[in-house]
Amino acid sequence: MTAYVALLHSIVLAPGRRVIMSDLRDMATSLGYRNPRTLVSTGNIVFEAQTSPIGDIEARLEQAFRARFGKPVDILVRTAEDWRKIAAANPFPDGDGSQVILRVMRKPLDRTVIERLRPHAQPNQRLAVIGGDLWIDFAGKPSEWKLLSALTTKRMGVGTLRNWNTVRGLAEMVAQEAGIQPLA
Repeated sequence: MTAYVALLHSIVLAPGRRVIMSDLRDMATSLGYRNPRTLVSTGNIVFEAQTSPIGDIEARLEQAFRARFGKPVDILVRTAEDWRKIAAANPFPDGDGSQVILRVMRKPLDRTVIERLRPHAQPNQRLAVIGGDLWIDFAGKPSEWKLLSALTTKRMGVGTLRNWNTVRGLAEMVAQEAGIQPLA
């Protein structure tokens, strides 16, 4: 069995209606995934399954989500080990946990994306591409900066945003369950 981390692009089904994490866990169980657990109401789920290609797991989860909740949503998956590596590679560990954002990508970005995003960023905002995913230190509330509007699926490709607090929380969850030392 392999442990996986799945990230939903959105857990909002309609105005005033969000996915309940217990329903998300039930959906994973119905697919035969074992020990599904969530990290508060962040739209993330950790589970165990037979080792399979990531794209196959993403497709199964997306199909099940659409069937169960009536809405298509992009779901990105990483192995628990890959998630720990992503978290360990945070280039901005000195940033505020709610202002350092990771955009996990389905297809890896190359470093030239930073040149395309720089005109939308403020001088104090830091950007880095590591392992094909985009890290941003917004140096303030992300919702207050125009850079956020440049991070759409249309411009960037399929991906989803998580703040450092969530990234770290998921890494600690999978490390604890695997009996591995948590992040420093």
